[in-house]
Amino acid sequence: MQRNLYEQLIKEYNPDLSHSGVNGERLAARLDELSKIGLQESGGVIRPGYSPEEKEAKELVAGWMKSAGLAVRTDGAGNVFGRLEGKTSAAAIVSGSHVDSVPNGGHFDGPLGVLSSLEVAEAWEETGYIPEKPYEVVIFSDEEGSRFKSSFTGSRPFMGQMKPEEMDRLRDENGQSLREVLSEYGSSAEDCLRAGDGRSEIGAFVEVHIEQGTILEREDQPVGIVSGIAGPAWLEVIFSGEAGHAGNTPMIGRKDPLVAASRFVGVIEQFPKQVSDTAVATVGQLNVHPNGINVIAQEVKLIVDIRDIFEDTRDQLLELIRGEAQKIASERNIEVQMNLNAKIKPLPISEKLQAKLADSLSKFDIKPISIPSGAGHDAMIVGSEIPAAMLFIRSKDGISHNPREWTSLNDCVYGVHVLKDYIESLMKGQ
Repeated sequence: MQRNLYEQLIKEYNPDLSHSGVNGERLAARLDELSKIGLQESGGVIRPGYSPEEKEAKELVAGWMKSAGLAVRTDGAGNVFGRLEGKTSAAAIVSGSHVDSVPNGGHFDGPLGVLSSLEVAEAWEETGYIPEKPYEVVIFSDEEGSRFKSSFTGSRPFMGQMKPEEMDRLRDENGQSLREVLSEYGSSAEDCLRAGDGRSEIGAFVEVHIEQGTILEREDQPVGIVSGIAGPAWLEVIFSGEAGHAGNTPMIGRKDPLVAASRFVGVIEQFPKQVSDTAVATVGQLNVHPNGINVIAQEVKLIVDIRDIFEDTRDQLLELIRGEAQKIASERNIEVQMNLNAKIKPLPISEKLQAKLADSLSKFDIKPISIPSGAGHDAMIVGSEIPAAMLFIRSKDGISHNPREWTSLNDCVYGVHVLKDYIESLMKGQ
């Protein structure tokens, strides 16, 4: 079990990077504290959306927000905001990410973005800088979507993109609906749907995130600029057949949904290249019922994660996969049901905002590199209405969603400096 993330981070840290109010040691200590919430023997963490662990992590960060002089509030979706008033009452600049995780996830995906945004406020507090405009640090709920098989459960209602029927349709592995989970969490479905009432007061959003790839590593640069974010579509496919005894049921005439599912999973990898060089499709979860050693399955449920940075080709891929599921079910004489659990528009980042980020990078002698994001992020949701930008921080070996996920403290702190400079440029209206 990983017991001291702080010691690992600080081991090779260059203390000269702690300046202008930015404190690398403080950032490392906070990453360490968060890493202990939901920590597993493997060294990874489990903090599902709306779980006690996610709530504990939010409360920990909220305490740090208050210590930095931010006024803290929580909306009906469980999103936490820490606000610092500016010299004017102009629309706020907002920055943040999430603290929930995938099962057995790493310690940087999400938390680094939240703590980087908070470190900007801490730096201002230490240097006496008063921003021209209000500044808010946000922790969005349930970004990963591992609990309800539908991601961005915090940022979507904040942007008015959550539908009322999802409150009862979305269910976790225990059969609890989102409505029930919100009630246990201390909110309600109605309050969640009203979470975005104040979003018109936001002028811009920026998110810091680990790259989850190897481009920055190959280019030997600590920070990069996100040029666009791929929009995911999550297709739930349920093959239903007839259960039977594995020994007494003849092979001829069987209606085995697991055979159909295996054929389906095997052929999916052929489709992305038919529509785009950047399209991908993945089956990462498959559940068999009743899952008995000597029982022909009754039902197989799986999720296909379909993505591309272009909406039209992403949707072409979605239809190809739907058609294949229908074809296989028909050939195997079984039933298939499909539900589209999520469908998010890709987000191209404006060239103007990318240029502004490049200016900030150049001030720290960092070569501006533009990188498309294959993974979805809260910035994609917020950016559907609000000008949004995104920074990537170098990932060791591109590993993510894994206990071995790693970003050096030097790179993390470079990211904070770039973020701080970029936000200050937005404050000045440059």
